[in-house]
Amino acid sequence: MSLDFYQDRPHACSYLEDRLARNIYPDPLRPLTNALYSQLIQHGFRRSGDHVYRPFCPACDACVPVRIDVNSFQPNRSQRRCLRDNNDVYVNITPAVFNAEHYDLYQRYIAHRHAGGGMDNPSKETYLQFLTSSWSDTAFIEFRTRDKLLAVAITDFVTDAASAFYTFFDPDYSARGLGTFAILKQIELAQQQNRPWLYLGYWIGDSPKMRYKSRFSALQQFDGQWRNFDKKALNNQ
Repeated sequence: MSLDFYQDRPHACSYLEDRLARNIYPDPLRPLTNALYSQLIQHGFRRSGDHVYRPFCPACDACVPVRIDVNSFQPNRSQRRCLRDNNDVYVNITPAVFNAEHYDLYQRYIAHRHAGGGMDNPSKETYLQFLTSSWSDTAFIEFRTRDKLLAVAITDFVTDAASAFYTFFDPDYSARGLGTFAILKQIELAQQQNRPWLYLGYWIGDSPKMRYKSRFSALQQFDGQWRNFDKKALNNQ
């Protein structure tokens, strides 16, 4: 069955200052399902809450969809050290539902990391609208020590992959590298579940918050087809 796509109007880019952005969306009259998203994510789409989109800017191609081949991934020295530094952390997979402890941690994270960025003072409703979806197969993955919640990774599961949707963590424990640790553990989870890919959303070379993704080995990029990630070529565009 064919699927129509629609483009929105130009709006302020949420990743790069002083740029306008446009997205394309699948037909809003076509009900979204996890099976459909499993196909769309293979073509560079991403969800935000219930909505699925892909950047489609006429004068900019900075947003590069990326994923990790989890069976070929090898941690580098820094990532191995991150695993050692967090060997007291255990992982607990929970349903994607409201949890007051998660929400309190999210509020602290947003206030510390994204102050003034449009996500300030989230309500319970906006928190759930952003992180959860009525149609996706999503889990909240907790990272805990014996007596403390350190981080939560929101992970979507599609037909043959996992997708690292969002991670928030206790800013008092930033030295642990919890963002990196969460991705490393999601790679392990995908391996355990025989899912060959972990999608990371978009790599953006000019955005410090988005370019960290190229630190992971076995990275692939999508430019009409999936191919090995080439940071040098992208930086020269």
